[in-house]
Amino acid sequence: MLMRTDPFRELDRFTQQVLGTAGTWSKPAAMPMDAYRACDEFVVCFDLPGVAPDAIDLDIERNVLTVKAERRPLPGGDDVEMHVSERPLGVFSRQLFLGDGLDTDRIAADYEAGVLTLRIPVAEKAKPRRIEIGGDRSDRREIQA
Repeated sequence: MLMRTDPFRELDRFTQQVLGTAGTWSKPAAMPMDAYRACDEFVVCFDLPGVAPDAIDLDIERNVLTVKAERRPLPGGDDVEMHVSERPLGVFSRQLFLGDGLDTDRIAADYEAGVLTLRIPVAEKAKPRRIEIGGDRSDRREIQA
């Protein structure tokens, strides 16, 4: 249902871990996710700790789902002196290429405890169905498609 098309994603993630994410304002940082199918829906969870709900944008166009989020700096002032700043700031972005078997018109989004959860229903045409075998009516039977 979910198509992966970025062969260099793991290399990018490793590079960010080793070198850090300096300059995150100019280049979107990685956004870790989990994706799984549960019954008749496809669930995708994104880790976005420290991101305000109003700083998250979701767009879908031609089965391409784009998630953008911005982690903004903490409010400060002249009396604030930063000692350690390891959490990346800036724009995080991720695109998913969704298969035709998903109903992109009915995506539901929920954001709780720093996790964005998207629930995408499986389209009716992609669900398993039974097909009746024709022939003599006395031995008619159904098979799982």
